[in-house]
Amino acid sequence: MLKKYFFIIFITFLSIASAQQNKLSSKAEISVLTIGPGTSLNDAFGHNAFRIKDPSTNFDKTFDYGRFDFNAPNFYLNFARGKLDYALGTSNFYDFLRFYTHQNRSIKEQVLNLSLDEKQKLFNFLLNNYKPENRNYLYEFFFDNCATKIRDVSQIALNNNINFKPPEGFKNKKFRALIHGNLNRNSWGSFGIDLALGSVIDRKATAKEHMFLPKYIFNFFENATINNSGDQLVKQTHVLNKEKKNIKSHNFLTSPLMVLGIIGLIIIYITYSDLKKNKQTVWLDTTLFIITGLIGIVILLLWFATDHSGTHNNYNLLWAFAPNILVIGQLFKKTTKLWFIKYLKFLVILLCLLTLHWLIGVQIYAIGLIPLLIALFLRYIFLIIYFSKRQKQEA
Repeated sequence: MLKKYFFIIFITFLSIASAQQNKLSSKAEISVLTIGPGTSLNDAFGHNAFRIKDPSTNFDKTFDYGRFDFNAPNFYLNFARGKLDYALGTSNFYDFLRFYTHQNRSIKEQVLNLSLDEKQKLFNFLLNNYKPENRNYLYEFFFDNCATKIRDVSQIALNNNINFKPPEGFKNKKFRALIHGNLNRNSWGSFGIDLALGSVIDRKATAKEHMFLPKYIFNFFENATINNSGDQLVKQTHVLNKEKKNIKSHNFLTSPLMVLGIIGLIIIYITYSDLKKNKQTVWLDTTLFIITGLIGIVILLLWFATDHSGTHNNYNLLWAFAPNILVIGQLFKKTTKLWFIKYLKFLVILLCLLTLHWLIGVQIYAIGLIPLLIALFLRYIFLIIYFSKRQKQEA
């Protein structure tokens, strides 16, 4: 019985000690850190974190929602399916600072104008969120990422009392334009994003939705006010590291526009040669139908078999037509079916529809596709002419 009482007293003592350890002093400050873009695609959009600093206890740590584990089971499969867990992580502030300074990335700090109770509430929320059973969350690039978490946690701490007013001169942009603003349009990263993401991101984002990008967290926090007092949310802004200017090289010779331009010219040259000689280069058509069919299947899987919200309504299917994989056999047959000629005409119509979509803004496509689309259009026209002539000869 005595042991039981000692155990209860011991647990109570630990709880009190833990509570005291996590209690912020009046000197404590909470800041939002905004990290500029890095050189890799993964870092191209920047990063955000909270900084909790309390000189009275020498506590100085960062909390950020951008952690993930490459070694987690089925990492790449879960990433492709849109079921990848990210986590809240914490670091010593100066380790955090050295890490991003070493990468030559800008670091800005916004000290929040919070009462001690509000600081404690935000800190308690982060501590609770950092518990192993709470720290993981299902990552969503546009609506639940390292930036949106900063916005949402801040609102929780202030009981939704923050008014995020758009900065002066702010104009709503489409989601795809916001992505392009951080990438070279003629890069393979941008090409892959434009290929995988559908027309759902070709709509204008609301002011709040712009905050999926870290730089807009900085801009909106800088202009935000606290509703019940009218005070500015940010009381001080510091530049902790300024990015050193360096020339970002971009090799046009290996860019999508160049590579696909060369491929497109090869297709057009072979098509011209086939037209002059009245013959068909079967290996070329087989390759085109396999590639466009397989890409179409991947696009369909991203649309219907994953939880990614941005991959829906992807009209890249108009050129990467999945059924192409099913009709390859018709390219080898000695007799031409009428339905296959109609099918080829349908492929031409799809390319015309894609062009119309692009012109009126239904969906914006990768600029590197332009030479390939032209080549496909000309190849399909040639095949219609070739198979139509052959059918007449067969008749």
